[in-house]
Amino acid sequence: MHSMLYNVDHVHVCCIRTRVHEQRSSPRVISTLRSELSRYLRTETVGGSILLIAAAVALIWVNSPFGESYIALRDFQIGPSALHLDLSLGTWAQDGLLAVFFFVAGLELKRELVVGELADRKAAMLPIIAACGGVLVPAIIAASIGFGTPGMDKGWAIPVATDIAFALGVLALTGSKIPASARVFLLSLAVVDDLLAIILIAVLFTGSLAMLWLLTAAAALAVYAYAQHKRITTPFLYVPLALLTWYAMHEAGIHATLAGVALGLLTRVRRDPDEEYAPGSRLEHRIQPYSAGFCVPVFALFASGVPINAAVLGDIFTDPVGQSVVVGLLVGKTVGIFGISLLAIKLGIATKPKTLELRDMFALSVLGGIGFTVSLLVADLALDGVGDGSEAEIAKAAVLVTSLVASLIGSALLWRRGRVHAARDDASTAIATDARELPGEVDK
Repeated sequence: MHSMLYNVDHVHVCCIRTRVHEQRSSPRVISTLRSELSRYLRTETVGGSILLIAAAVALIWVNSPFGESYIALRDFQIGPSALHLDLSLGTWAQDGLLAVFFFVAGLELKRELVVGELADRKAAMLPIIAACGGVLVPAIIAASIGFGTPGMDKGWAIPVATDIAFALGVLALTGSKIPASARVFLLSLAVVDDLLAIILIAVLFTGSLAMLWLLTAAAALAVYAYAQHKRITTPFLYVPLALLTWYAMHEAGIHATLAGVALGLLTRVRRDPDEEYAPGSRLEHRIQPYSAGFCVPVFALFASGVPINAAVLGDIFTDPVGQSVVVGLLVGKTVGIFGISLLAIKLGIATKPKTLELRDMFALSVLGGIGFTVSLLVADLALDGVGDGSEAEIAKAAVLVTSLVASLIGSALLWRRGRVHAARDDASTAIATDARELPGEVDK
């Protein structure tokens, strides 16, 4: 009897220990899974794949028999109306979630400017000049082709922007064997390009800026910069400042994603002697998975839903509005980015990274023709109420088709350049191996 009681108690104790062990180990398992998922999402090819899948889902959904459900979801409004934030889900994705992506992009750009490949002034000038060329040439082409066409008095701005999220996504998928300097170049010019596009939107389509809110945003940014300078690390200060900056810019009438870039560029990226990592590196490491795995895909899902029909597709190449967008994005962007960059290099105004060849730059310039979201926004603003609305539909379809064509051409060029770089790397490795083995061969 005593033995039976002992066995029962022993089993009971073992069960309790097992449950305690499971309770203790389950947080570890969750933590490990979260860590692995974060590491997976930091891989650029994974982020690019999720982005393009989300865009494809949106296109198929909106052009399917269930297209009305997509539009209803995208246009569903949520948020406090008292704060003027009763926005549609599509607007929340474009102004809110994309600001997180721009913050990460700003952090990366700041790091390259301070301690990376753009630390040299002439090296930093190259993407800035490239972005200016990528805005100016498409604008001239679009204005020339669309001259006299209703809506094109402001519609010339449609092909000036590069969609940074989609361009980097395509590069991540097809340019993995291209030197890392290629991503730095594309990221830098796309950020400057989008800043110029945001300024154009503010000048052309904003009736008047709310100066008080603009000053509030500037004050919040100044406090953020001062706190960074004083090495303050508490998130209880930075999170409210970031939210205030975003809200103030939104209320001022400026594209709120600008807040993300500004905050990223003001974050400290140089490590102090007593720090293991700089604040910028820590933030980028923590936020990148959320940006790549949630913010950008949701943005792509709501931004890519453009209804297309056969009649509109036919008008893209015959209507002046469609022609101006197609030629502006596909030809203007490539000529503007690559041509002006080449001129700046030849004149000694700027220098290119040693690992980045001119043919690599040409392929990246083609990716500049991925206008997409900002171009769609400008098309909405410029052509709203023009005629029977068909011009806006033609412009949007032209942006979509041209962005797809630019993606395919750019991908093919990058894939070809990747093979060239890979072959050179293999040859260099073989030569180095032979050089190490040669003394042994001689000794024999």
